[in-house]
Amino acid sequence: MSDPVVDKIQSHPKYLELKKKRNSFGWLLTILMMVVYYGYIALIAFDKQFLAQRIGAGVTSFGVPIGLGVILFTILITAIYVRRANSEFDNLTAAILKDVSK
Repeated sequence: MSDPVVDKIQSHPKYLELKKKRNSFGWLLTILMMVVYYGYIALIAFDKQFLAQRIGAGVTSFGVPIGLGVILFTILITAIYVRRANSEFDNLTAAILKDVSK
């Protein structure tokens, strides 16, 4: 069984635009996150000496701020996605629903 409203939405040009933009943006952020995360893991696996170097005369090593950077990067790209979803993606969704409900 097929719902005519669903069929109308799925064939709407703005829906296809929304789907394309959302998917490509999601994949871009996913790839960036994987590069950052697996880059950090690769550093842990292959260059422990670099991460173990102390910063200045203190006890903190390079691994700590780099690991913190990975966490902050995750928060940043999440905020970027939420901001774009709440503006561009939601506006497209509203336009689609307005067009379909006519």
